[in-house]
Amino acid sequence: MNKLQDWKERLKKGHMLSVICVLLAIVIALGIILYNKQREYRQASENSYNMAFYELVDYVQNVETYLAKSLISSTSEHGAETLTNLWREANLAQSYLARLPIESQELENTEKFLNQVSDYSYSLSRKNIYHEDLTQEELKNLKDLHSYSVELENTLNQLSDDLNTGRFSWGELTKKGTIAFAQQVDNISKESFSNLEENFHQYSGLIYDGAFSEHLTNHEKRGLIGEEIEEERAKQIAEEFIGKDNIKEIKNLGFSENATIPVYDFSLTDKEDQTIHISISKKGGHIVYMNENREVNAEIISQEEADQKGKEYLQAKGFTNMKETYYLKQEGIVTINYASNQNDVVIYPDLIKVKVALDNGEILGIETTGYLNNHIQRDLSNIKITKEEAKKSLNKELEIQSEGLAIIPTEWQSEILCYEFKGKVEDREFLVYINAENGREEDILIITNTPNGTLTM
Repeated sequence: MNKLQDWKERLKKGHMLSVICVLLAIVIALGIILYNKQREYRQASENSYNMAFYELVDYVQNVETYLAKSLISSTSEHGAETLTNLWREANLAQSYLARLPIESQELENTEKFLNQVSDYSYSLSRKNIYHEDLTQEELKNLKDLHSYSVELENTLNQLSDDLNTGRFSWGELTKKGTIAFAQQVDNISKESFSNLEENFHQYSGLIYDGAFSEHLTNHEKRGLIGEEIEEERAKQIAEEFIGKDNIKEIKNLGFSENATIPVYDFSLTDKEDQTIHISISKKGGHIVYMNENREVNAEIISQEEADQKGKEYLQAKGFTNMKETYYLKQEGIVTINYASNQNDVVIYPDLIKVKVALDNGEILGIETTGYLNNHIQRDLSNIKITKEEAKKSLNKELEIQSEGLAIIPTEWQSEILCYEFKGKVEDREFLVYINAENGREEDILIITNTPNGTLTM
């Protein structure tokens, strides 16, 4: 009997040992698979970063080449072609720079430099297209930019050598951050980056004209003023914005750090058991977003009344001098775009969206991202032509219905002060923007009036 029990114990232990061995083998196999997968991922990332870096080097070389060519171009036609190529290459260099896992002040300045080259070359190409010669000051600016591009090219070539000889790797940089980068590259590269930073200050002062000034080439949120706040203070601001007497419950939803504007998010329940989501900026404690989704079954108030309701709401919340522009109506709710108004000039970049219920005029939502990104007092002194002179640039068939001044944004993160003419040609409505400084046609929009709103394209 004892022998039988002993045999059973041994069998049980042997079975457990077998199970442990199998589990251990599975763990080892999984470990090997995961290791191989991670190695493949690291290699893929390394290859991707290498590709982006070498593309960056190529495009920066092209930037230097086209800057050199722009200095000796003798005709406006060839100059326009050269500067357009320069604009394209600088844009492509920016896109590949953005793919690298480096966040240093030096590369921020490099991005800024490429951005300025892109914007400036586009501006000068337009002059050449209009058969205007470049001034001596503009040629000097191009010469200075070319000198800096040579410095940048030399630095990138040195980094390319460091990468090829294994002095640093993108994998280590991704794991340890910019400090690792500084530790891995040799002294020559460190000196190159120091020189790059020092040299940049000589060129960052180039303010080409109003459209390319410093505040437009960085990522500063111009309307986002004030000190940073903690979550509890943001909660208080949210309660004050909605009105404490209207709130049954408020929940913290956390901090959205990677949003366009970092915000604290909250969910509220009001006394009618409606859910309201609201976001308050960490910097300055500004309202960024508020939305309530309630059903609206009737349209009682007019569009004009909704416009006025929205304007009064913005005024009460501290957004003064706002003018309604375009709107879209859906399911009993109208979303209205309001732009700031400075001395009767419509500032289109400073947009706020407001949702108004058409059954009772209640404000159901607000979104202020455009306003917080862009709002400052503008310099409106660059008007060099009269309204009548601007009209000479219009199509003779345009039947003018309204006219005024406006600041419009461009796709190059700049702004232009224009005369805005609204008119008709063969029953189609247009908005035409004529540069208030030089009389050039900057943009044309087609106005589409639908039962649900006024849209542009």
